Amino acid sequence: MPVLVYVGILIVSLAVLLKASDWFVAAAERIGLSFGISPFIIGVTIVAFGTSLPELASSIAAVLDNESSIVLGNVLGSNITNVTLILGVVAVVGGTIHFRKDVMNIDMPLLLTSAALLTFTIYDRVLSLFDAFLLLSGLVIFLVYSFRSKDEEEAEEERPKVTFKSYLIVIAASALVFFGAKYTIFAVSELAARADISPEVIALSVIALGTSLPELIVSITAARKGRTEIAVGNVLGSNIFNTYAVMGIPPFFGQVEITESALQFSLPFMIVITLLLAFMCLSKKISRWEGMMLLLFYAYFVSELLKDAI
Repeated sequence: MPVLVYVGILIVSLAVLLKASDWFVAAAERIGLSFGISPFIIGVTIVAFGTSLPELASSIAAVLDNESSIVLGNVLGSNITNVTLILGVVAVVGGTIHFRKDVMNIDMPLLLTSAALLTFTIYDRVLSLFDAFLLLSGLVIFLVYSFRSKDEEEAEEERPKVTFKSYLIVIAASALVFFGAKYTIFAVSELAARADISPEVIALSVIALGTSLPELIVSITAARKGRTEIAVGNVLGSNIFNTYAVMGIPPFFGQVEITESALQFSLPFMIVITLLLAFMCLSKKISRWEGMMLLLFYAYFVSELLKDAI
C-alpha cells in the first residue's frame, strides 16, 4: 500500500484513541465525583488512568505485534512530553500554575520513586515478570495512598448523579481505545520499515505526542477553569501510571525489549526532567517563565530524536 495510506491509518487510529479516551475520562470523572472523590484525587487516579489508556493499549498492542521496543519509548516519551510540553503549555497559556495540595509530602516522592524503580528494573536490559510485579505493586501503593488521602473539605462538593449510560460509555470507550491502539502500532511499524527509522524513535516522538494529547487537553481545560490542582495532579498521576502500569502490564503478554539508546539518552533525560519538576514544585507553583523553560527542554528532546532519525 502507498505510504499515504499508512499515514491516514495512523491519523485515524490516533484520532480514535483520543476521542475514546475523552469519552472515557468524561464518564469516569463523573462517576468519581458521584462517589464524593475530591478533584485532586480524580486527577491523580481516574483522569490520569483514563488519559494513560492510549499508552497502555498501544504498548500491549506493540508487544503482541513483536514491536516491543515501542513500549519503553512510549513510556519515556510520554512522561517527558507530559512534564515539558503539557505543563509548559499550561503555564504559558493559562498563567502561573498554583496548587493547594503540597505535592512534596507524598505525591512527588511517589513520582521520584517510580522513576528510580523503573531505572533499576531495566538497567540490565531485561524486564522480567518479577520486575513487572514490583512495578504493579508500586501502582497499588500509589492507588491506596491516593484514596486514603482524600481531602474531606473538597469531598463536600456537590455529587452529580450518574446513570447506567456512564458505565456503558466507559466500556465502549475502552474497546475503541484498544482497536485504535492496534492500528496505530500497525501503521507505525509499516511507516518505520519504509522510512528505515527505528520504531522506538517514532514511539518517543509521534506516539508519545499523540497519546499525550488527552493529558494536554484535560490539563489546559482544567487550568482555564481555575482547577489547576487537576492539571498538576493529572501529570503526576499520568506519569506514575505510565511507569507502573504501562511498563508493568505488557511483560505478561510477551518479552519487552530494552534498547541501549533508551538507557543512554531517553531514560536519563526523563530522570532529569522529573527532578527539575520536583524543584519547581517546592514553591507550590509553576510560573509562566518556568513553563517557557520546560518548552525549551521539549524542543531539545525532539531535536535530538530528529537528529538520530536523520
